[in-house]
Amino acid sequence: MGFITSRFGRGTDTKAVTDTRGALEQAEDPQSGAHGAVARVVQSLLEIGIDGRGRFTSASGTADAALAKHHGDPDRAIDQIVRDHLALAGASGFLTNLGGFAAMTVSLPANVLGFYALATRMAASVARIRGHDLSRPEVRSSVLLSLVGADAQDLLAQAGMSAPSGRLAGLATQRLPAPALMVVNKAVGFRILSQAGKGVFARFGKAVPLVGGAVGAGMDVWLLKQLADHVRAEFAEQVTGEARD
Repeated sequence: MGFITSRFGRGTDTKAVTDTRGALEQAEDPQSGAHGAVARVVQSLLEIGIDGRGRFTSASGTADAALAKHHGDPDRAIDQIVRDHLALAGASGFLTNLGGFAAMTVSLPANVLGFYALATRMAASVARIRGHDLSRPEVRSSVLLSLVGADAQDLLAQAGMSAPSGRLAGLATQRLPAPALMVVNKAVGFRILSQAGKGVFARFGKAVPLVGGAVGAGMDVWLLKQLADHVRAEFAEQVTGEARD
């Protein structure tokens, strides 16, 4: 899906740092011609992945259903959410659950948008279970940042920001100015656009079309599992004193 495996670790990757700086510079440059496409990507991920559309349940609804099923046990609920999203990532027809929104023009192929929508909802559901209010801009930005893995810290550093305790859960509890969050959101969007079509995702399905579906599904599951482990670590803290939406 355009991810680079090391992105979910804590090591330093020179190319990743360069790419992060480039994404941030583009996000801050009002003359960048890609701003419209980036805005559509970010809006789609927020509106589909967090708020839900059509038959694609919202992150809040997903989290609350999992909590109810497991009698309020957050860890078991998160385990269930991860399992469900991994199953969806491996299902060839999961895009139909987007209720037609996968066909939106967001400068991403429908299957890439579908993967990121799943990833966004999974991350947002975990954040919700850990006590975060998904209506708050800081929380929504933190969810988007989780999609770029360890690069999130580089992106924040380039923006002159930091996540308290080094985790996105800390960033989500802060009150941050809207312009700063907008730059961060756009930087994530630029990063997703720049990576979509690169790496393993671009190669699978084109070189081997007859087995591309099966290989692609397996790769999606593997990538989403890496992201799930990352999200669990970033939103490990149970928030107190912050009302849920």
